[in-house]
Amino acid sequence: MQAIPWWAREGFWAKTAVFVTALSFVILIWLTFDTMKQIMAGSVRVPDYSVINQRISYVADDERGYQVPKIGPEEPLFGKKLTEEEAAALVRKGKLVIQGRNCMNCHTLLGNGAYFAPDLTKAWLDPAWGAATIREQLMVQFLMDPTNNARTFGSGRKMPNLKLTEDEAKAVVAYLKWMSAIDTNGFPYNFKPIPQGGE
Repeated sequence: MQAIPWWAREGFWAKTAVFVTALSFVILIWLTFDTMKQIMAGSVRVPDYSVINQRISYVADDERGYQVPKIGPEEPLFGKKLTEEEAAALVRKGKLVIQGRNCMNCHTLLGNGAYFAPDLTKAWLDPAWGAATIREQLMVQFLMDPTNNARTFGSGRKMPNLKLTEDEAKAVVAYLKWMSAIDTNGFPYNFKPIPQGGE
């Protein structure tokens, strides 16, 4: 009877399977912690919440081949500079409002959600608001009464009235401004941002 080579033995492949599974598990744990570090507010690509106190624009990065957020001079949201804690509370409230009203049932945020309504990843920079100087107020008015401030652009699709209070609408705007500062590797593609004053 011919001897079975070592690499064809059942014991070798059983040990190999255990080793590969254990190594994959370790790599998965490492990648999970590394990813969490990369996507937390205050990381290289995800700015602190206080970025809502600054101008955010979107500029071409020739080296990377797509547009990236550019954090500019001070430009507080609604004319009031917030501390890091106040900004964090406002942005988190906006996120909770968006989650509570199930906005992702129609909209996409950071690539997740539905495609019935516009992507909101860079909504703060959307040129549909007309001008950067009136954008904040127009966004709040729209969120509080989308029926009478409809902007369908020929699609015929209208946002339902979610009965947001002014505080809730402002929190959503803060969340959208913060989200526009996240470096999303050029997503959404071919986005043309609103012209900013002084640029």
